[in-house]
Order: sequence, then structure tokens, then C-alpha cells
Amino acid sequence: MHISAFGAALRTPDLRKKILFTLGLLALYRLGAVLPTPGVDYAAIQRCIDVVQDNSVYALINLFSGGALLQLSIFALGIMPYITASIILQLLTVVIPRLEVLKKDGQSGQAKITQYTRYVTIGLAILQSTAILSLARTPGALFSGCNETIIPNDSVWVLLVMVIVMTAGTAVVMWFGELITERGVGNGMSVLIFTAIIATIPAQFASILGSRGAFTFTITLLVGLAVIAFVVFVEQAQRRVPVQYAKRMVGRRMYGGTSTYIPLKVNMAGVIPVIFASSLLFLPTLFVQLTGSQAGWAQWLQQNFGTGTGTWYLLTYFLLVIFFCYFYVSITFNPTDVADNMKKYGGFIPGIRAGKPTADYLDYVLTRLTAPGSLYLGLIAVLPVFAFGGLGVAQDFIFGGTSLLIMVGVGLDTVKQIQSQLQQRNYEGFLG
Repeated sequence: MHISAFGAALRTPDLRKKILFTLGLLALYRLGAVLPTPGVDYAAIQRCIDVVQDNSVYALINLFSGGALLQLSIFALGIMPYITASIILQLLTVVIPRLEVLKKDGQSGQAKITQYTRYVTIGLAILQSTAILSLARTPGALFSGCNETIIPNDSVWVLLVMVIVMTAGTAVVMWFGELITERGVGNGMSVLIFTAIIATIPAQFASILGSRGAFTFTITLLVGLAVIAFVVFVEQAQRRVPVQYAKRMVGRRMYGGTSTYIPLKVNMAGVIPVIFASSLLFLPTLFVQLTGSQAGWAQWLQQNFGTGTGTWYLLTYFLLVIFFCYFYVSITFNPTDVADNMKKYGGFIPGIRAGKPTADYLDYVLTRLTAPGSLYLGLIAVLPVFAFGGLGVAQDFIFGGTSLLIMVGVGLDTVKQIQSQLQQRNYEGFLG
């Protein structure tokens, strides 16, 4: 069905243009991910990467940047500053009334919040690029165990140019994401993360095959396929709340009298909680790395949160995913607003009074759905780490659960968008 949808999309001229436009931007994104920033010794970078592989403290952000971070390319920061800025703005929306008003102000308010997100993104990009380059200028600081000189000329002007280039690269990546959303296929930021992740997976599988042998490689593939099948099954699951619209006369015409439903997915939050939780858990080890502290608490953080496979890391990760799942669902689906809109247009849930009782019922159903949905997200994010760890490939296939969940979630959303646009064009052709 999905393959036929892609085939039909490629046969539709305007959809084909959108798909080719998206693929063109993704190609430019991957090109920028391998172009080194001016002032970087590319050969030294490659030698250091061979030494540390994916055991670096930057494994997560390097994953989301498609391997660009450790190469200090022009797109080294990838989409992470934008993700962090989005987290900050969404958290502030809850506590700052002005932002809450903008959020409820429709398209114009959302445009204003998007503008604020861009400003915060640029600020974070400047801070992150400065921090990373301050480590890179000292041999052995960015790549533990590799004493190569990565930046031969570490004068102030050279470092300033590098910060400007990496910050501009982040702005271009953000622009690519917005262009894909507006003129391409799928959610731009999610598609960029998807592309960055799948770009690193072939090398990870090749590493597993070379170091562990064909049997372990086959078992790893089977575990990955089992996780993908389970994710697809749960992502498609939804609770359909029936809605009936009463008949009413408007002028001489009769409206209403139809039945429909509100589709409430088991996983209403998608992959956002996993991305948010992963991003936050990256900060403690980054802080330790930047400060260079050798205190007891710093060593404890490095030991338990530095590898991404420690017990404390996984427990915190699991709890954060559950928290962000409830948080994100609460800010994206407002039962009171839905109930008010239903009442405004004469809709009601059979057996439930309109107004506040409807809002309470929707809130009850949503809470019951979010509980298994959040547990599912947490388990999918954590359990593959144990499975891959048991196979001895956790260091080669780092953040396996996170990678698979994001890949499948974004892939399903993109395919659904293509199918919905195809259906829309079929209806337009029928009506025409």
C-alpha cells in the first residue's frame, strides 16, 4: 500500500515536484554535513574519529547531525539547536501568559512563536559552536585519547570565522526544514532528523558485521525488525470517540445529522518526547566535558550518563519520556477547546452532555490512552539498549531504540501525508 502510494505520488506532477524538491534539499543537507568548517584539519579529524568511534560524549548530538558534529563540518550542529529552542519555547508557553495568548491566537500567533524560536536557535548555535570549538582547539579535549591538533591556527579571528560559519550552517539547516514543511513532503525538521539518522546506520551495521560476525549481525537485524513491527502496530492504533451532529435549519437548508468520530491515537505525542528526553540527557555530560571537573559528582555523571547505556541513564530516560509524553499531549490537545467547538457546531458525544461533561470525558479518555502510550514510548526507547547490549553491539548501534522509533515514526507520518494529498487530489478530480 505504501509502495503504491509512492508510485502514485511520482505519477502526480505536483506531488512529484514536492518529492524531488525535498530530495534535493536533503542532498544539500548531506553535502553540508561532510564539508569541513574553514580552519579545521580534516585529516586529523578523521584520525581522531577512528580512535573514538561512537563512544564519545557527543554520540547523541552526533547521531542527530548525521555524523557531522565530530567532523566539525559547516552543518556540525545540525538541527539540535532548533530542537532545544523548541523545547524552551514550549516550556515557557506554560508559564508565560503572553506566549500562551500567542499560541491561542491562530496562525499569526504561531508565526510570532516561530520567529522567537528562530532567535533562540541562533543564540544557542552561537553558544554551542563556541563551546565545541573551545574544546577542539585543545588536543585531546574534544576527542578523549586523541592528541591530534584539530585546529592548527587557533587565533581569535580564525575561531570567530568558524563560529560564524557553524552558526550560519544551523540557520541554513533550519531554513531547509521550513522549506520542506512549506513546499516539500512531510514535517521538515523531522525529515532532517530522519535523514541524519539513516545516514549513520549503514556504517553502524557494517561495524557490527565486521567486528561481531554474520550471526550477531543477523540477530541484530531481527531485533531491529521486531521493534519496527511493534512500533508500526502501536502507531496505527487509535481510539475513535463517536460524535453525532444534530440536525438544524439554516435558512431553508437542513444541516447536520451526520456521524463522525475523533481519532485519539494511543501515542498522541509521536516521537517528540523521545527527542526531548534524549536532548536533555545530553546536557549533564556536556557540562562535565566543558568544565573539565574531576569532582566526585562529575565522575559519577560521566560514568552513569556518558555512555548512554548505564542503569541511571536508562531509568532517567524512561521517566523523562513518560513526563514529556504527558506534557506534550497536554499542550497539543485541549479537551475544553474541542468540546467548545463541538458545542458551537451542534456536535455531541452520544450519552454525554455538551460542554464541560464532554471536556471531562475527553480528558478521561485521553489520560487513559496516554498512560499505555507513554509506557510504550519509554519501553521502546530503553529495551533495545538491553537487547543490543546482550548481543554485545550496544556500542556499535548506539541509541538503537531512539533511532528506530524516530525513523519509523517519521516514515509513517510522511507516508500518511503523501496518501492524504493523493486522496485530496482524487476528490478534486472527481468534483472537477
